[in-house]
Amino acid sequence: MLFESESSTYTYLLADTNTKEAVIIDPVLETVDRDLKLIKELGLNLTVAVNTHCHADHITSTGLMKQRVAGLKSAISKFSGATADIHLTEGDNIPFGRHSLTVKETPGHTDGCITLVTGDQTMAFTGDALLIRGCGRTDFQQGCAEKLYHSVHEKIFTLPDECLIYPAHDYLGQTVSTVGEERKFNPRLTKSMEEFVELMNNLNLPKPKKIDISVPANLVCGLHHV
Repeated sequence: MLFESESSTYTYLLADTNTKEAVIIDPVLETVDRDLKLIKELGLNLTVAVNTHCHADHITSTGLMKQRVAGLKSAISKFSGATADIHLTEGDNIPFGRHSLTVKETPGHTDGCITLVTGDQTMAFTGDALLIRGCGRTDFQQGCAEKLYHSVHEKIFTLPDECLIYPAHDYLGQTVSTVGEERKFNPRLTKSMEEFVELMNNLNLPKPKKIDISVPANLVCGLHHV
């Protein structure tokens, strides 16, 4: 787990200890040098850089990484509207060595949100769909509170209780939760759908500071900005 402080984004680096094949989830432009240095130090062969959705609060480093890592492929949901080498849909697998990540489509924050689940269902990387004791906002970028509620309850809360939840962001210093914890204690998603929709439609949050730069850049792998 790697952290970018300006947007409070978590980047996840997963690798097979035997084959050294690795994938990276939600890399950030500002920390590309740090991330590539770590990958080199660990002797990893980075094969896929995947984004959980088209981010509004930061620019991805996926495109720049592709220029600097031979053979690296980018991946994102086909419903994101973004360019990538791999367009992901429900049930797709991203292999790395003897491990893999399975794609679950979890729209609601955006149409192209995905959750990535390890093959043994011990870890789920939920992007902005499910945060620790929270969830992604639904008031821009095709956001839909009703869709998000169904995504979380049908695709994430059906995973085993002990499955670890790793979100794309945290603003309070929290790093990990579990499906069981969030199902019991998430103050938004323990409500009825009607209460959840009412809450989400009345958050009145300020517009993300970088949205006008980030979204166009992320639609082209982050390279528009570079």
